[in-house]
Amino acid sequence: MYSQPQGPDGVLLVDKAPGMTSHDVVAIVRRAFNTKKVGHCGTLDPLATGLLIVVMGRGTKIQDLLMAEDKEYVGTMTLGTTTSSQDREGDILESWPVPPDIDRAKIDAAFQKFHGDFYQMPPMVSAIKMGGVPLYKLARQGKTVEREARFVHVFAHEIKNVDLPDVDFRVVCSKGFYVRTYAHDIGQELGCGAHLKELRRTQSGRFDLSRTVTVEELKTLPVDELRRRLLSLPEVSRLRGA
Repeated sequence: MYSQPQGPDGVLLVDKAPGMTSHDVVAIVRRAFNTKKVGHCGTLDPLATGLLIVVMGRGTKIQDLLMAEDKEYVGTMTLGTTTSSQDREGDILESWPVPPDIDRAKIDAAFQKFHGDFYQMPPMVSAIKMGGVPLYKLARQGKTVEREARFVHVFAHEIKNVDLPDVDFRVVCSKGFYVRTYAHDIGQELGCGAHLKELRRTQSGRFDLSRTVTVEELKTLPVDELRRRLLSLPEVSRLRGA
């Protein structure tokens, strides 16, 4: 009796390119592997790049586990300007010159305010649903609604470079953390506003960029080669220390 070929099971680590959504990556993976059962573990905004964990087949059963793990990002915030989306893709709301007294010490003190446990207000431009409607759809209609602050945690942060108005940083944070809001809130703490200019996810749990497939490779490599890049479920379990 003829049986349908079994689709791939496992986890694929993708280095997301800028200018595309996480759902765009999922669609490309579906086409590349000719399979439908595909999901991702943690949305990256279109401007963001870096590690997107994609699960396939039976791998979708551990999607929630992988989404719950801590994340590491490197990014750049620009002081002096706030935007509607809290990143460079939004409309400018306010703009001020960066005060001349803002130095490395004041920036460090502002970052320290957002270390450890604290509550973070999710941005309106987000996929969180209110009454079944994603907030970003309400934001497109010019609406602002009450949101509930979320309890988050920053495990580690590092100011990598200061070249005002830009500040390069690294942050290790819990799930549900919005780096856009982190940049915005630090700007508010400094009194001059800020928005997120660049963002790259470098790690999620035990997974990093060292074994990623690029979007271009997804579009050009033979499927047999792509299957070899797929992490099996036993390997994923071993890497997670589970």
